Amino acid sequence: MFTTPADQTGAPEPAISAFEPGTGTPVYRGHPLPRLLGTPFERVWGLLVDGAPTPGLPPAEPFNLPVRTGDVRVDVMSALAQLTPVWAYRPLGEVDARQAREDLARASVMALSFVAQSARGEDVPAVPQREVDLAATITERFLVRWRGEADPLAVQALNTYWLALAENGLSPSTRTARLAAEEGADAASCLAAAVAVASGPSSGGAGARALALVQRAERGGDVAAVVAEHIARHGALPGFGDPHLPEHARGQLLREACARLGAGRLEVADAVVAAGEDALRAGDGGPDGQPRAGALFWGAVLLDSVGVPAPLHGALYVCGRTAGWSAHVLEVQRARRG
Repeated sequence: MFTTPADQTGAPEPAISAFEPGTGTPVYRGHPLPRLLGTPFERVWGLLVDGAPTPGLPPAEPFNLPVRTGDVRVDVMSALAQLTPVWAYRPLGEVDARQAREDLARASVMALSFVAQSARGEDVPAVPQREVDLAATITERFLVRWRGEADPLAVQALNTYWLALAENGLSPSTRTARLAAEEGADAASCLAAAVAVASGPSSGGAGARALALVQRAERGGDVAAVVAEHIARHGALPGFGDPHLPEHARGQLLREACARLGAGRLEVADAVVAAGEDALRAGDGGPDGQPRAGALFWGAVLLDSVGVPAPLHGALYVCGRTAGWSAHVLEVQRARRG
């Protein structure tokens, strides 16, 4: 659990994240995750960072993606780092909490803009800013900037995906963001450092690998054989984790979203999960403790249902994580300044 300074009444604010005893349900600032379903991402960001959903995350400022490499993850990481000289960001130790919060908000929403611009590609005309400005929410603006339109199902899927993955305690990427803040880096650099760590195959990259497994099972027909082969080659299944961790609760929330939205690969994904749990249980020699499908597995199925290509899954994971990273960076900055 992570604490924040006392509010104006002197009472301590709820922790950034916690878990309900017994159920393991993730809780953001005192709000259980299921109760936040349907909350626009800008308000989830505000809840985690400020302890209140408003004013939340502001719209992105017009800022063309500075470098295109063909890899969306690399593009956003590079672009975030370049915000520091362009916007004259100062080290966290040299700014107050209000300025740090503003810097984090501007950088976070620019991460979404950079991902959308990179995903759209350089061979397609950019969507005019006036059309982006017509969108009502940050998620809709993201989709318009990327695809030229904000399909309601895609909006719902992204809001749910980003909600479930916005905060995950002291994960490796969060520890990196906090370490950068402890060393006094500026806001954009803290987020760029976290992006670098979050893109690994066991973190944001696990979603694409999970979807590839589901697709192989769909093509192969014999799901159990495909799963057994994968375990024999890799020793584990992508997107599976400890069933006793809250990651499983996040996975259940996303699996339910797949069902609500009619995900096309839900049936084969369920078959992969069943075969995987059977195989891992047999390998462990007992019914307790075998890994189960978590948020990255079901998040991949959800993103696939609204047409998000597998290579973009890691970048969309990064978008959602900006909320939790920002909350932790601001917590460290406040603690350092006393």
